[in-house]
Amino acid sequence: MEISGRVKAVFETKVISPTFRKRDLVLTTEEQYPQHILVEFIQDKSDLLDNVKEGDSVKVSINLRGREWQSPQGETKYFNSIHGWKLDVNPSTADHHMPSDQSAPSAGSFISDDSSDDLPF
Repeated sequence: MEISGRVKAVFETKVISPTFRKRDLVLTTEEQYPQHILVEFIQDKSDLLDNVKEGDSVKVSINLRGREWQSPQGETKYFNSIHGWKLDVNPSTADHHMPSDQSAPSAGSFISDDSSDDLPF
């Protein structure tokens, strides 16, 4: 599955144990009623968030995980988590402006000294 949106927050990596680490990302969907979705990146996938910053437009490939837990009192509860395993950052259009050395040619550069041109302008 995939979800897309803008990065609302990127948290620091949490080392849970010597063999387990995770990092969380909050993604805000871009729809009529935006949702704030917490996506966990675990183990080596947490490194995918190293170059992601708030405001980036991203597409995240996810897996939904569910588990059952039984309390000591015998009550059964169910928990869900969203694990990210791939992340594509879509650069914003504001970051893609034309460099000054590649600006559009001036109007004068289209004028030719060729007098055989029969165009009226």
